[in-house]
Amino acid sequence: MKRRDFLKAAGWAVASRAGASTFAAGRTTGGRRPNVVFILADDLGYADLGCYGQKKIRTPNIDKLAAEGMRFTQCYSGNPVCAPSRCTLMTGYHTGHAQVRNNRQVGGDEGWVLGATTGGQWPLTEGTFTVGHLFQKAGYATGAFGKWGLGRVGTTGEPAKQGFDQFFGYNCQRQAHTFYPNHLWRNSEICWIEENKDGQEKVYSHDLIMQEALKFVETNKDRPFFLYVPSTIPHVALQVPEDSLAEYKDQWPDPPYDGKRGYVPHVHPRACYAGMVTRLDKAVGDLMALLKKLGLDENTLVIFSSDNGPTNAGGSDAGFFESAGPLNGLKGSVWEGGVRVPFLARWPGRIEPGSTSDHLGAFWDFLPTCAELLGEKPPKGIDGISMLPTFLGRPGQRKHEYLYWELNGQQGVRLGDWKAVRLKPNQKIQLFNLKTDIGEKNDIGDQHPQIVAKMQDILQNGRTESEVFPLQPPGGNANKNKAKKK
Repeated sequence: MKRRDFLKAAGWAVASRAGASTFAAGRTTGGRRPNVVFILADDLGYADLGCYGQKKIRTPNIDKLAAEGMRFTQCYSGNPVCAPSRCTLMTGYHTGHAQVRNNRQVGGDEGWVLGATTGGQWPLTEGTFTVGHLFQKAGYATGAFGKWGLGRVGTTGEPAKQGFDQFFGYNCQRQAHTFYPNHLWRNSEICWIEENKDGQEKVYSHDLIMQEALKFVETNKDRPFFLYVPSTIPHVALQVPEDSLAEYKDQWPDPPYDGKRGYVPHVHPRACYAGMVTRLDKAVGDLMALLKKLGLDENTLVIFSSDNGPTNAGGSDAGFFESAGPLNGLKGSVWEGGVRVPFLARWPGRIEPGSTSDHLGAFWDFLPTCAELLGEKPPKGIDGISMLPTFLGRPGQRKHEYLYWELNGQQGVRLGDWKAVRLKPNQKIQLFNLKTDIGEKNDIGDQHPQIVAKMQDILQNGRTESEVFPLQPPGGNANKNKAKKK
């Protein structure tokens, strides 16, 4: 079906500003505002899904989201690592302006200890306006289930103070390095998992978290809700129950482990990684089935993405699965493989099924997109731009002048088809044309001095310095994933 025919059948005026304004009030035909679900995978690569070309790992439910919605080919995460990427998603600022620009632990190293309850990451400050606050202001129930990483309990950054009525999962992302913890958090209360206290692998945290997410949907089925599911899959450690491992265990030989990646890998690392991704896919299927069962399917916008690119840490094998596809680099780098991520949006009757978009979007666009959806005004000064016109196939989509990332002295800029990378301040700017060189293999900066000069201006003036997260941290960059992949 052509886009114009689809919109006509769905009852949308193709070029009607009045129709757009009516929709911006955020109400559907039945008078109820739409629910919004954002599912965020953790360290899932651009090409780790079947709908993005993955051949080895089965993801039928997520692929179905793509078949029934819109698949974006040029969408970007907020940052190459976890906490700052989540910060951009929640606040609408890119990491040149965001409060959190790197993973920074507070409370000492307790986060590494299985039984510790005091670890956490640098908190969002009091007065921060998040997407959670946006939905609360509009009368929505708000829930976050998974990995938070933006402020431990008792600080200004805990979920309850940043727009979420309910939270269940890992507050500290370091503790999320095990899928068999002896505790999780429910709001500000510790939930001890008695079965896991002896260190044996018994209760899989991902399953507990998804049960709570489904319960949230059931509880709030009669009112509009915003459900945020920052899953811990497939972040290390490589751990998965036997039923998921069995699906892949005998398919591929296990690579020798060199012992240099900092974690003890699963005995079947490739099968474990694939099993983790497929288990996440099953959870997505369970959630979609529940929405349909409750009659909420057609009134729910579902978005799926990943917080950054894939990694080789902990025995993961991004090369074997070609997790980054044709992209260069991995998690921790501002190369395309570190920040370009899968991004799917599904909303029956509103988003054209089976559609594909090359719109340049990023995580900081989520807050203003939701603001337009609700008929609310986003905060002044944020970097995000609403993607709702692209979702709905209507005219008037604004475009970014540029996209920007920084991490540990690295800087990256996307300007149209141009991509600039600078690995350290005052180092040479490398320039690539992604239209002809998606793998960032050929630096053509010397041939385009005017473009390089414009990139230089953005690198210098498109950001503000942070006292907490300076562009060049003391001691340099210890991130091992920043190097280009060979």
